[in-house]
Amino acid sequence: MSSEPPQDSSTGAVGTPADFLKGVIGKRVVVRLISGVDYQGLLSCLDGYMNIALEQTEEYVDGAVVNRYGDAFIRGNNVLYISAMESI
Repeated sequence: MSSEPPQDSSTGAVGTPADFLKGVIGKRVVVRLISGVDYQGLLSCLDGYMNIALEQTEEYVDGAVVNRYGDAFIRGNNVLYISAMESI
């Protein structure tokens, strides 16, 4: 069995989830919470517990902006996923 990370055949990208997270620091991301609420902003940092700090944050409920924050801190146990909004 190979220990090589999986390769995305459509883009040729190779990497682990940790590589992805390192690659999106400083970029715009969408953070989806377990509750279904989305936060979009610049990922300034995160830790091993998936606690997330965002800048220029917008909160979306059912696809509509409901709040804007300068900075936001999201506790990791509420995070469903993180998605890049721009290429890494």
